[in-house]
Amino acid sequence: MGHTLKNQKSLLTRVRRIKGQAASLETALTSGEECLKVLQQVAAVRGAVNGLMSELLEGHIREHLMNEETTPQARSDDMEAIVAVIRSYLK
Repeated sequence: MGHTLKNQKSLLTRVRRIKGQAASLETALTSGEECLKVLQQVAAVRGAVNGLMSELLEGHIREHLMNEETTPQARSDDMEAIVAVIRSYLK
């Protein structure tokens, strides 16, 4: 996947942000933080994961589906795979 290498710095920054937010969530839970603060941490983690997913999806679509060299069959197969990933992600 060439687009993940091109965007590696940005993607790794997002992953590290997610790790930090997940660690903060764990700390909030183990230290007995108020429910609202825990909910805010969960929302932050979710937002960060959504941002990562969005960036990866956009890169994949631009690199693979919009590539003029991609055959119609390969494009169709890739689209089905993307739909399956999105369905799984939204569950």
